[in-house]
Amino acid sequence: QVQLMESGGGSVQTGGSLRLSCAASGHTIGNYCMGWFRQAGGNEREGVATINSRYGGLTNYADSVKDRFTVSTDNAGETLYLEMDSLKAEDTGMYYCAAFPVSAAPGPCTLNFAAYSYRGQGTQVTVAS
Repeated sequence: QVQLMESGGGSVQTGGSLRLSCAASGHTIGNYCMGWFRQAGGNEREGVATINSRYGGLTNYADSVKDRFTVSTDNAGETLYLEMDSLKAEDTGMYYCAAFPVSAAPGPCTLNFAAYSYRGQGTQVTVAS
């Protein structure tokens, strides 16, 4: 069983940066797909960035955040990060981290939130224009 807790959210102006963290407990995340997802208003939860910690840290990004956001994990396999630069108003939302155990097949982790069985409670990011 993996417990996930996000931190690092807050308010920032357009063009600014934030770094989100997701602390994993109960199990190291060395053999998991890990991801960041966000939800704004009544919209569906969308995938932002994922990382396959079992297969060399292979990453996958939504087109809307490519070249602005960077997903990573620490060497201990206990924390997931999301570095967010050049923030835009449309990046505003509740950000969640999530995880699921990686199968034997290598490849980028899906951006589909439904695939992730372990989920955090979220941290709010607000970007003011």
